[in-house]
Amino acid sequence: MAIFLTKDSKVIVQGMTGSTGMKHTRLMLGDGTNIVGGVNPRKAGTSVDFDGHEVPVFGSVAEAMEKTGADVTVVFVPPAFSKAAVVEAIDAGIGLAVVITEGIAVHDSAAFWAYAKAKGNKTRIIGPNCPGLITPGQSNAGIIPGDITKPGRIGLVSKSGTLTYQMMYELRDLGFSSCVGIGGDPIIGTTHIDALKAFQDDPDTDLIVMIGEIGGDAEERAADFIKEHVTKPVVGYVAGFTAPEGKTMGHAGAIVSGSSGTAQAKKEALEAAGVKVGKTPSETARLARAALAG
Repeated sequence: MAIFLTKDSKVIVQGMTGSTGMKHTRLMLGDGTNIVGGVNPRKAGTSVDFDGHEVPVFGSVAEAMEKTGADVTVVFVPPAFSKAAVVEAIDAGIGLAVVITEGIAVHDSAAFWAYAKAKGNKTRIIGPNCPGLITPGQSNAGIIPGDITKPGRIGLVSKSGTLTYQMMYELRDLGFSSCVGIGGDPIIGTTHIDALKAFQDDPDTDLIVMIGEIGGDAEERAADFIKEHVTKPVVGYVAGFTAPEGKTMGHAGAIVSGSSGTAQAKKEALEAAGVKVGKTPSETARLARAALAG
């Protein structure tokens, strides 16, 4: 078991023939991902050779799904064209769209998020501006390095790509069921709460690690959800304890105003829900080890 992505997932890559798409398609294939096609209307009917593995290029997501049975798309399309790419994936009815692209305008993200909802939420969106997700030993959809951990029984959900990698490395000897980087933009598809619910329901996840960061109230809302619905142990980390008040820090969503959105406020909300919160990634990893050991 895993959440959202398994060895049976059939993955296509929108923007596969661009330099970034080519690079990461090769890496995803190396991690065992079942990539069945790319999408580029200008190169439809051709194929790309990845070290002896021929991947066909289709003119649209709908055609790729019809020809291959694809159920996941990874989007490496430049920001100006990302909204159209995600809307195309939603129109085709694909089950999961992993939007890696950074720098998508917030109103474009809002538009495709609302469009997915209007279409009945048949397409789960992860991102944008995210590293994607990996189920170690099974499949990798995005840019998470596949060689820094192994299969295990920890579920990880994180706003930060870099901290996703660090936590995977710190706990590499224990391993992960799935790791999901949800992105730190103000508007994202899949939230902490969505991942928490999926990990709670996954019989192969024994412990959940949740990484948040300053700005917004996503972590506070996640704390409320944990209090009501999560029975598995949860360990947390909130990036930004030393951030100055009123400054935009890193991700576009990381804006602190007064006490709202501060790392301390989020830490207190999570601890009130029974979550053990580390002050550093390494301390968080130690808390996770202790929680898993019982």
